[in-house]
Amino acid sequence: MDRAPDMHDIISTRTAKGEPFALATVVRTVAATAAKAGAKAVILPDGTISEGWIGGGCARAAVVKAAKDALADGQSRLVSVQPPDALDQQGIEAGAEQAGIRFAKNMCPSQGTMDIFIEPVLPRPQVIICGASPVAVAIADFAKRAGFMVTACAPAGEQTAFAAVDRTIEGYALPVDEAGSRFVVVSTQGRGDEAALLAALSVDADYVAFVGSRRKADTLRAKMAERGIAPERLAKLKAPAGLDLGAITPDEIAVSIVAEIVAVRRGKNSRGLPPVG
Repeated sequence: MDRAPDMHDIISTRTAKGEPFALATVVRTVAATAAKAGAKAVILPDGTISEGWIGGGCARAAVVKAAKDALADGQSRLVSVQPPDALDQQGIEAGAEQAGIRFAKNMCPSQGTMDIFIEPVLPRPQVIICGASPVAVAIADFAKRAGFMVTACAPAGEQTAFAAVDRTIEGYALPVDEAGSRFVVVSTQGRGDEAALLAALSVDADYVAFVGSRRKADTLRAKMAERGIAPERLAKLKAPAGLDLGAITPDEIAVSIVAEIVAVRRGKNSRGLPPVG
């Protein structure tokens, strides 16, 4: 008889597939509660509890809301579901947050207290590199070491330039929609600039940058506008790519670009770059 997958198997499978979800774990209970410490549940971005169980309706609404919030901003949450009398004694209103704890009211007959830790499990942020120039190859190396999933997009004959990446795409047919943060860098060095930039600007991404001079970037922007790329997408294009470190060599330029990607990801807005949630 086949063994039913346990929660650890389910979590591992979803994580390997890059599917975003929140893991809710009951960490403490007081008095009578339906779920006991150690109970777990997997909550999807739409609020569906796909696997596991952490009790009935007494805690469900508060946990689902916290899970959605955690998936939106990538931050863990601790939810304490308590009976109204317990909240009143502490002078705490339902929905309030204190010392990192979000409080919710338990209206079930059990009148127990249950603390649930909500942890978002998000796909690894992805750096997508269009082109196989020396700068592109260096970006792939540094981005992988910085913990990003790396996708290399280039004609088939140029793919061998990349020693080790997580995924390769022949040409510039970028997936339109993928879970997780995406940071796209076009570093084609004159070989397929327009095709690569058109593909990069046609998909949703947290950051799109072009490796090249400001004059060349302005020329390409005008061509992209002629091709129908929306002004708001063109406004997101960062060119020249990278922080101003005075970089000269391919490795130095790659460092400046990966540093800029990290800054955007972590919400550092020193150059007017939009923070990523």
